[in-house]
Amino acid sequence: MALINLHVNGKNMSVDTETDTPLIYVLRNDFDFKGAKLGCALEQCGACMVLVDGEPTNSCVRAAAEFEGRQIETVESFGNPEKMSDIQQIFAEENVAQCGYCTAGIVCSVTSLFRKTKTPSDEQIKDTLNRHLCRCGSHSRILDAVYRIREVAIR
Repeated sequence: MALINLHVNGKNMSVDTETDTPLIYVLRNDFDFKGAKLGCALEQCGACMVLVDGEPTNSCVRAAAEFEGRQIETVESFGNPEKMSDIQQIFAEENVAQCGYCTAGIVCSVTSLFRKTKTPSDEQIKDTLNRHLCRCGSHSRILDAVYRIREVAIR
């Protein structure tokens, strides 16, 4: 066991846990951030995606201890049902989520993309979404939402 100090959603947080405990377990079980989901546990589906220093990062395999001194953002930091981020709002308006299991991870990746560039190319959008697996087939709605976000940013 070790005391691990993390900076999550703008707050310093500490947890006493095994040094090899994956970040997702600390976020969900110790800090009660339930947005990131455990999907494949192989860093292949993107359901566990969070932002680390602004970059989309899978949280299912890497130990929480690796993230000391880094800025971690979960989907909860972007907004809430009463005050959603623009990206979350457009995802809701476009009815992106069918089951919703992958949505938080996708919102993290799309948020990172639009922070870097307000008008990403189709190729940049597809590269960003390529890290995510949506098993219920919402791909076209996800793309529609991301293209709409880009259109709004252009205005």
